[in-house]
Amino acid sequence: MNPELLTKNYDYALPEGFIATTPVHPRDQAKLLVYDRKTDTVTHTTFEHLLKFIPKECDIFLNDTRVIKARIFGHKRSVDQNAGRKVELLFNKPLDAHHYLALIRGKVKIGTELLFDNDLIATVTSLNDDGSRIVTFAHKGKEIRFEDLVLLLDTIGHIPLPPYMQREDNKEDETDYQTLFAKNAGAVAAPTASLHFTPELFEALQHRHKTHKVTLHVGAGTFKPVEAEEILDHPMHSEYFDIPETSAKILDSDTPLLAIGTTVTRTLEYYVRTGKTQGECDLFLNPNNPPQRVTHLLTNFHLPKSTLIMLVSAFIGREKTLHLYKEAIEKEYRFFSYGDAMLIL
Repeated sequence: MNPELLTKNYDYALPEGFIATTPVHPRDQAKLLVYDRKTDTVTHTTFEHLLKFIPKECDIFLNDTRVIKARIFGHKRSVDQNAGRKVELLFNKPLDAHHYLALIRGKVKIGTELLFDNDLIATVTSLNDDGSRIVTFAHKGKEIRFEDLVLLLDTIGHIPLPPYMQREDNKEDETDYQTLFAKNAGAVAAPTASLHFTPELFEALQHRHKTHKVTLHVGAGTFKPVEAEEILDHPMHSEYFDIPETSAKILDSDTPLLAIGTTVTRTLEYYVRTGKTQGECDLFLNPNNPPQRVTHLLTNFHLPKSTLIMLVSAFIGREKTLHLYKEAIEKEYRFFSYGDAMLIL
């Protein structure tokens, strides 16, 4: 069996205390590991020096999704013995005009009504085999659409911090866990490589490089570990994406590209393979399915045995990825969403 295809071979030991639970301030003081594939060299610096390393003839792609306050708390209204029990719901994504995919902590039956603040009611309509639930939302007796639901969630919800942070969200997270250019509401996780930009650095980036936006609403599936023995047996989650026509034209050219983050990478590579500019992206990039269009990648450090560390390995190979992660640990880099960054050239 090809070692690149075995899930266990993407594991690594992360010492206690290396998971970042808050970002550094200013944002651009995060550490930056730069790996140049042509010279096989590693440079350790800080994010404020990013522009010194990006090739001048290179267009930049960013994800303009906005994280919504997708985590809400309420209680059950049901005829069974669990009536009145507290409940936690994590909104994931809309499935159609009235049905939504959600994760609900605790047992719920089809037909269970969940009551939240501001007269918001969720009704469970289906129970999925993977543990997720399909629900409808109503406000003051009327079913509501996504754009109205988002407004309610912004009022009563909480920022859905990744579970590995092991803490509740606070007021600072409303800014810290959102990119400077967040626009289109729909994500339940931030495109974290973009969190390192300060307004000054982002302005300098736009001045020096042509920047383009795409939208991919990051879903809860991004944190789902690969449990299959072989990575190609992993059922990849799908996420809604949209690529503006102006961005697609650049993808059709031969301009070198820097993708800011794994979400941007998956979106661009999905377009290259399908020609679709809108829909559901379920592309799984790994050493067996390497990138065809993205030239350079800026990303954070990812969970062991995750599809994201496999995506990085699609660029530089599994052994090199694990070697760089080991070096980052030795240099005391901070890992995961609020952690430090890596630039692959």
